[in-house]
Amino acid sequence: MVIVDTSVWVEFFRRDGAPHVKLALKGLLDAYACAVCGPVEMEFLGGARVDERKRIQSWFNVIPYVKNDPKIWRLAATNYARLRGAGFTVPWNDILIATLSLEKDMAVYAHDKHFSVMRDVLGILLYEPGYNGMFNSDFEK
Repeated sequence: MVIVDTSVWVEFFRRDGAPHVKLALKGLLDAYACAVCGPVEMEFLGGARVDERKRIQSWFNVIPYVKNDPKIWRLAATNYARLRGAGFTVPWNDILIATLSLEKDMAVYAHDKHFSVMRDVLGILLYEPGYNGMFNSDFEK
């Protein structure tokens, strides 16, 4: 299962979004291998146009939801401090998504440079799509 970051959803729903990102998300959706979490849903739906929210929410309603408990915030704070100690300032929402992926032993698919930094510092697993966006089952640990 792969947590899909907001950056991917933005590309997917943009008319002129990056084709390779659109194909890769379609591959994850077709394989029933993508998941959404609260921070992504809040960030994406909060920034969506009012007339688009209902359609986007209908997508999120059928995708598995990654739940978290209160300890995730403490773990995210620790990861935030680790990143700052390594000289990186990363948005807290991205750190929360990365922390969820670590706690749930899941990969993240992101089109955002911050996740590469978190891979290097925190050890998160980043999903790499297969050829032509096809689902890549080899990404798992």
